[in-house]
Amino acid sequence: MVRHMQGLLVEYALSAPPLSLVFEFNPQQLGRSRSVEITLSDTPATRGGYDFASPTETPRVSQGVSVSPESFDVEILLDATDRMAQGHPIATTAGVEPELDTLRTMVEPKIQGPEGLQTLASLGLSGERAFQRDESASVILFVWGSHVLPVFLKAIDVQETAHLPSLVPYRANVTLTLQVIESNNPFYQVEKIRQAIGAGLNSASTPSHLIGGIY
Repeated sequence: MVRHMQGLLVEYALSAPPLSLVFEFNPQQLGRSRSVEITLSDTPATRGGYDFASPTETPRVSQGVSVSPESFDVEILLDATDRMAQGHPIATTAGVEPELDTLRTMVEPKIQGPEGLQTLASLGLSGERAFQRDESASVILFVWGSHVLPVFLKAIDVQETAHLPSLVPYRANVTLTLQVIESNNPFYQVEKIRQAIGAGLNSASTPSHLIGGIY
C-alpha cells in the first residue's frame, strides 16, 4: 500500500491569516516538466545549430536556445469523509468547499493596500475599473517533502465526485498546474543549492571510465 504524504500551499503575502491549504497526495502522481526552445540557425548546412568540436564551443552553439521555467502538475484529493464521521462541525456542513474556496482565492488577482496588506481585487471599493487597479497574481509556496518552491498557481481543475444533500461537495479530485518562479529569491536559491548537491552526488557515483572515454 502506498502511503499518502502531506503537502502544503501557502500564500507568500502580508495577510491575516495567510491563505494556506494542507493536502494529501501520492508523490508518484506528481508530474514535473521543463522545456527548451531551440531557434534554428540560418546556416543551411547545419540542421540544429552551429558546429562544435570541443566543450569550450558549446556556449556559442547554445546561443539560440531558451529554457522555460519548470512546471508541476499535481493531482490531489480533497476528502472530508473522515472528518464528517468524527462529527467535525465545518466538514459536516461545508464539506470541502472551504478548501476549494481557498484555491480559488489563491488564483484570483490581488491588490496591495496600506503597509503591504493584500486583498482580493474584486473586493475593491474604489469603483475603479479592473484594468486601472494595480493587480497582481499571488506568489505561492509549494511545500513538498524537502522542497519549498515559490510558484504561480496557473490553473485549477476541480472534479467534484461526492456531495452532501445540500449539494455541497465533500470529495473532489483537483489538478493543480504550478510554475516555478525561477528568480533571485531565497526559496529558489536554496532549491538550486539542494539540486546542485544532488547532481554532484550522482556524478560522484558514476564510474569515471564511462565519462573519460567521451572527451
